[in-house]
Amino acid sequence: MTLLLSPPVAPIALPRLGAMLRHAAPRVLEGMILPVAVFYAGMVLFGLYGALAVAVAWVYGGIAWRLVKRRPVPGTVMLAAGTITVRAVLAGATGSPVLFFLQPCLGVFCASMGFLCTATLRRPLAQRVATDLVPLPEHLLDHPRMRRFFVWQSVLWGCAQLLNALLSLWLLLSQPLETYLFVRTAAVAVLLGGAALISVLSLRHCLRALQR
Repeated sequence: MTLLLSPPVAPIALPRLGAMLRHAAPRVLEGMILPVAVFYAGMVLFGLYGALAVAVAWVYGGIAWRLVKRRPVPGTVMLAAGTITVRAVLAGATGSPVLFFLQPCLGVFCASMGFLCTATLRRPLAQRVATDLVPLPEHLLDHPRMRRFFVWQSVLWGCAQLLNALLSLWLLLSQPLETYLFVRTAAVAVLLGGAALISVLSLRHCLRALQR
């Protein structure tokens, strides 16, 4: 009896790790580090209301810079601008910076549930995110090994984001705002950076195994 073996898939090239880090560094700087630095500087110089104004100006300044440079403004940036405006209005109306940072914590918690709850579905959230970043052919996505990979990635990112949400919420409700800003930024960078590194290395290993 002849055994039918699946042929190896065609080689799929991933960017080098160094190139991926260079690609991600400006986005981490713009999305995670500079907003915290800008808010804290505004807090020190102008107080809570000044910090809220500076944070909103930072986001809309980024949109204006893209328009001046004739660069497309991603929909996620426009959504972030609307969200930060609502957060700033609520925090300014109540005089509490906690409300400004509470919504992102709840958003991260919802993201973690999205990863975990879709882990066993045909197209888990981790697969949707991965295919947005790395184009993978459909026949490869249906391979049992790749399906196991995306289940594992869904659990990995679900747990990482859940830990992110719990840590952020604990810091926000129990620590001074300065501690929250610095400790959360550093901890989240290490946590999500580690998860991203594991994901890239795991994907490389999975693709090599499929191409043998």
